[in-house]
Amino acid sequence: MAYLRLLSLLAAFLLVLNGCTTNVSKGSDRRTAGTYIEDDTIAETANIRIKKKYKDQVHVNVNSYNRKALVTGEVADEATKTDISRIIMGVQNVTAINNELVIGPLAPLGSRSSDAITTSNVSLRLGDSGRELRGEKIKVVTENGTVYLLGLITHAEADIAKNVASTSSGVKKVVTLFDYID
Repeated sequence: MAYLRLLSLLAAFLLVLNGCTTNVSKGSDRRTAGTYIEDDTIAETANIRIKKKYKDQVHVNVNSYNRKALVTGEVADEATKTDISRIIMGVQNVTAINNELVIGPLAPLGSRSSDAITTSNVSLRLGDSGRELRGEKIKVVTENGTVYLLGLITHAEADIAKNVASTSSGVKKVVTLFDYID
């Protein structure tokens, strides 16, 4: 009986801790809490549906910011690319898709690791660039050296972000997908 009580207390503590983590990670993100959660749900649902249908035949990553889906990766043909857009549009709350899928062979693991390092580098440099870009105002996604920047930001913040990203190590190209608030 004492074991069950301890287990219940631990579960309650973890739930509270998880809630704190979510709030802290949201940082200075300008999306509402509801939109923030919807974006996570959109990305997770779309990625699961695509993986279920295509398994390892494609390399696809879906990210969402402000209910707009960004889909990157590689697929074998145009029909698959179109079908993946259809799958994503079927996810609740998606308002738009930026389909950046490339038709061709799947990227090797080394390229994906390099992209992860590039994303970290750009994100850190954005955080160090000054007060304007502190927190999580900008989401950074990298695919095969192309950096995608997403966020609800001002034009001045966008200029800083583009400059920081374009001068970061490992970046071949910068694509901005911002929603402007000014």
